[in-house]
Amino acid sequence: MENTDKKIDGVITNSVLHKANTRGHANHGWLESYHTFSFANYQNPERMNFGVLRVLNDDRVSQGMGFGKHPHDNMEIISIPLEGDLEHQDSMGNTTVIKEGDIQAMSAGTGIFHSEYNKNKDQLVKFLQIWIYPNKKNVTPRYDQITLDLNDRHNKLQQILSPNPEDEGVWIHQDAWFHIGKFDNDFSTSYELKKPGNGIYAFVLKGDFKIGNIALNERDGLGIWDINSIKITANSANAEILLMEVPMQL
Repeated sequence: MENTDKKIDGVITNSVLHKANTRGHANHGWLESYHTFSFANYQNPERMNFGVLRVLNDDRVSQGMGFGKHPHDNMEIISIPLEGDLEHQDSMGNTTVIKEGDIQAMSAGTGIFHSEYNKNKDQLVKFLQIWIYPNKKNVTPRYDQITLDLNDRHNKLQQILSPNPEDEGVWIHQDAWFHIGKFDNDFSTSYELKKPGNGIYAFVLKGDFKIGNIALNERDGLGIWDINSIKITANSANAEILLMEVPMQL
């Protein structure tokens, strides 16, 4: 695949733009997946990670299908369902269902096995699978799942993940903060980074946005670093965006 990543000049200079149609793509029949970063058979040396953000997969799982039991270690794994629901089972004894509005996080640590299945007979499941490098290795594996109020992200950024167990959202072993917001057309807001030296990766879930001088469409991604804050503006109704603040140093 031709490398069409673009470094942006102008108001925002330290950035990389990943247009939706430049992502890796795999269609296995039961699973269709778009890879922002190198994954499985999609390997692009220009797209290995954004700081500690290693994987951002946009997955669609067919009815009655899913991921069989498979291993992970030393990775923070976050799942964000967008449509439908998935049944989760793991080697820690958890059997749960995750659906839209839920956030799931696993610290693989010394090693886990897990599976994710779409048990529905009539509904496709869409979800994001995100991998973050941890700041601690060989921790005891752990599982975290919460349900958030979807109304609490209207015209504001709702925190869904942080490094702190007592904060809103799930927590992981990394100095990362995730937020989701759903905005009316022309609504603007700002995000102040929590930790000096972190960068931010914005991923458009629905609609159109502008960040600084950069226009983003559905499923586009934009990574920015060497900044303290960003301003985002929705350019369509019901526009939804995921912001991932992450350390830039592995």
